Amino acid sequence: MKIYQVGGCIRDRLLGLEVKDHDWVVVGSTPEEMMSLGYKPVGKDFPVFLHPQTHEEYALARTERKSGRGYKGFTFNTSTDVTLEEDLARRDLSINAIAQDEDGNLIDPYKGQEDLEKGVLHHVSPAYSEDPLRVLRTARFAARFDFIIAPNTLELMKNISASGELGTLVPERIWTELEKALGYDHGHRFFEVLRDCNALDQLFPEIDALYGIPQPVIHHPEIDTGIHTMMVLQQASRLTEDTLIRFAALVHDLGKATTPKDILPKHRGHEERGVKIIKKMCQRLKVPNKYRDLAMLVSRYHFICHKLDELRSDTIINKLEAMDAFRRSTRFEQFLIACEADARGRTGFEEKDYPQADQFRKYFDIANNIDTKQIQTDTMSGKEIAQEIQRLRTNAVDKLRKSIQ
Repeated sequence: MKIYQVGGCIRDRLLGLEVKDHDWVVVGSTPEEMMSLGYKPVGKDFPVFLHPQTHEEYALARTERKSGRGYKGFTFNTSTDVTLEEDLARRDLSINAIAQDEDGNLIDPYKGQEDLEKGVLHHVSPAYSEDPLRVLRTARFAARFDFIIAPNTLELMKNISASGELGTLVPERIWTELEKALGYDHGHRFFEVLRDCNALDQLFPEIDALYGIPQPVIHHPEIDTGIHTMMVLQQASRLTEDTLIRFAALVHDLGKATTPKDILPKHRGHEERGVKIIKKMCQRLKVPNKYRDLAMLVSRYHFICHKLDELRSDTIINKLEAMDAFRRSTRFEQFLIACEADARGRTGFEEKDYPQADQFRKYFDIANNIDTKQIQTDTMSGKEIAQEIQRLRTNAVDKLRKSIQ
């Protein structure tokens, strides 16, 4: 019985990154022996055990063979004859197929260290093609490390896309990979890689549909809506680590894909069209409501923020109320950051100021802090009180706007 550290913990340590989780593989043991040593079995599809003290995962060395469609269509061999090299061979990428023994020696039969140094994602074996989830995982690793994809690995990814196997992935797995990708500073690479291997239209057709859709060059020198969307995601990643905002930035313009061709390159009404598309997309992928709600808010009102100076004071208050900003101020702040990312996500606008966000904050603050003591609540109905609060808020914003003109 021999024990090795494997996978992500070795990879991250070699990259100088913080190691959060440790994974272990056990060679030459059996489930019975593991349990006799106090390890607790937790694996459903194959034997995985929790260490009695550290509670870290220890998996028996195994090989696998595909016997049906999708991830569940695998059978596993965990006999004591399975070697470490055979176990590493079943892993997806060379950078994840490095092991370390108890003396600190690295076992790297598939040149993972070399690929780490080159910044390349390379599959371990042709068996890579047997699990469609690996397309998403590889795209996610490209986003995490900003690595390139080896040409022959990209070809395998294209083959998986053409096979229809991506259709076997359950929504929860797709969303998990997307959410993780949004947490990385190069999250846009996730979508670029998926598009390069012809998987984007199958996994995220709403985003793929944006490519080739023109926008007015006076406002969007980059012209293409798909390119703009990736630029907005890049800007959101610069402005915040909040994945809710990054998701909202990603989907804020989905409505532009359904703009009638006879009005292009303008996109009248794309905001509301986008809300409907976001709702359906989130239902399909089982996206948490907190992501969906902010995304729909940004889609519906981002143009309002851009055109703030053209609005009347009472309209500003009406929009703040419609966004529920007075009750959900944190979400309003998230909305403003997403709007700034949208404004900066254009060729030549990346470093330009976005004064509308600060101005909207000032209007919100002054409206949110009006003195309500003067309202005669004992002589007014609920509707009348609401109308009076709205009037006071409008006056406060109007007064502020006149003072800064």
